Amino acid sequence: MTDHKLSDETRTLLKNVSTASLCTALYKRGLRNQFVQGVVPVSQKTERMVGPAFTLRYIPAREDRNGIEVFRNADHPQRAAIETCPSGHVLVMDSRKDARAASAGSILVMRLMQRGGAGVVTDGGFRDAEGIAALDIPAFYQRPSAPTNLTLHEAIDLNVPIACGDAPVFPGDVIVGDSDGVVVVPAHLAAELAVECAGMEDFENFVQEEVMKGRPIIGLYPPTSEEVQADYQAWRKKTGR
Repeated sequence: MTDHKLSDETRTLLKNVSTASLCTALYKRGLRNQFVQGVVPVSQKTERMVGPAFTLRYIPAREDRNGIEVFRNADHPQRAAIETCPSGHVLVMDSRKDARAASAGSILVMRLMQRGGAGVVTDGGFRDAEGIAALDIPAFYQRPSAPTNLTLHEAIDLNVPIACGDAPVFPGDVIVGDSDGVVVVPAHLAAELAVECAGMEDFENFVQEEVMKGRPIIGLYPPTSEEVQADYQAWRKKTGR
């Protein structure tokens, strides 16, 4: 796992930063594939999901080793992931973008929530999606899926580098989720991007107010006009931003 620990200050800043702003900041650094493709919130939450990644990797199930009895094994990786994911972390599952069988269900997600998990993400499906939607923990998936994971997936490894929705996820990378989806922030960039994007959010609030007043977008967004820069600084002083 990475040595870059997510500080409380950075976590708080990221709670107020959109995935769109983060994707733009990552793009400026040449990182184009950090958005988890094809996943949506199971239900809308009042707060953004933020936490370091703890990963679970699935591979295609092989019938002779993936019977229902494997769940009796206390070390089964899916069960172990739920019981060992650290508090404040996001469990991220690589289900190979295959939602024909579930990656987990409401009881496991409930247990993760009770242990302090900051969220859960899969590029596959969840069973009992209605029950997961009612929980306080943020959850992201491709779509509902009733069949047990054993039908098509074998949980094979914990806390290793994975792909989730085509995004590379390394243990400890910072996962941020909102109504648009999920972005993976490399751990060493999290603090830097949190500060930068907080400023971007303030500027976009200013832009939105100006657009609602009828101001044209040219020179305003992006701010290529000196007049816009001056107006923004005046807005910051007025609003205390």
